[in-house]
Amino acid sequence: MIGKDKLIETLINVQKNSKGHYISEDKLEEISKELGVSLSKVHGVASFYSMLSTKERGEYVVQICNSGPCYIQGANNIATIFEEELGIKMGEVTEDKKFSLEFTSCIGACDIAPAVKINNEVYGGLNKEKIRELVEMLRKEGN
Repeated sequence: MIGKDKLIETLINVQKNSKGHYISEDKLEEISKELGVSLSKVHGVASFYSMLSTKERGEYVVQICNSGPCYIQGANNIATIFEEELGIKMGEVTEDKKFSLEFTSCIGACDIAPAVKINNEVYGGLNKEKIRELVEMLRKEGN
């Protein structure tokens, strides 16, 4: 029996090396066969952890925390500002595949709520101006 750690590690590596920053159905099936783990378990793990995705994502994954403290501090307003700045809705990817937007559970940044996590960086105390600057910086960074 294979350990959950090996499965998670494999999923992370496959996602990291995939175009679109996600794990396709074909890859999930390959992982299932290679590790001898049921496809339903592989799907379950891939869909449980917010760092993994079975849907295409952008180069920069903008995860907006919608836990209690962030929600109370205006996470929905932050989401709307990101949607306006990026020209996409929650769950979508920009046409240039640079950004994707999604809600996530607590990211452990209640002290700077509302908070967002972009790839591995956490940002808080956001407002329209800070979001605009952040998006502009990330657009330049990738060029």
